[in-house]
Amino acid sequence: MTQVETTAADPQQPARGAEPLFDVSGLDTSGLALSRRDLEAWNPHRGDIVQLDGVVWRRDDFTRGVGIKRVREDEFWVSGHFPQRPVLPGVLMIEAGAQLASYLFYARRGEPCIAGFTRIEDTVFRNPVKPGQDLLILCEEVRYRPRRFISEIQGLVNGRIAFYSKITGMVLPEE
Repeated sequence: MTQVETTAADPQQPARGAEPLFDVSGLDTSGLALSRRDLEAWNPHRGDIVQLDGVVWRRDDFTRGVGIKRVREDEFWVSGHFPQRPVLPGVLMIEAGAQLASYLFYARRGEPCIAGFTRIEDTVFRNPVKPGQDLLILCEEVRYRPRRFISEIQGLVNGRIAFYSKITGMVLPEE
């Protein structure tokens, strides 16, 4: 039996992010609903900062989605984080989740824009992610407004939770 972390407020309840946000057991992760290229129509990220390789599934109302990050051996961070034992930096896991959350927000708005982080909360890292692994990203909307969103994001690798976070984004003002 696996011991589950509990919250101090209620010892009977699992800690935030200790369980998957929603059930993905029947989800076919071999295909993509949106490719990395398709995401370029919505997300402004380019080059090395693109951390989301595709969207596997999303609800029709854009309130939930599942994305994928295929962690490659040739990524810019591999040689230095950490030499001889590379692990995906936590900040890049959060960025992959934020890119999925942003896509869902933009698509729900019906138009691309640029949203930036205003808050990252309750972040927990539970398991390392290594080159050659796929990081499945889950995102669930907590609150939506046309200029602001709050989402819970979570990463799974080999069925185990790698990270959890709650993020807030806001449309950046036009220059």
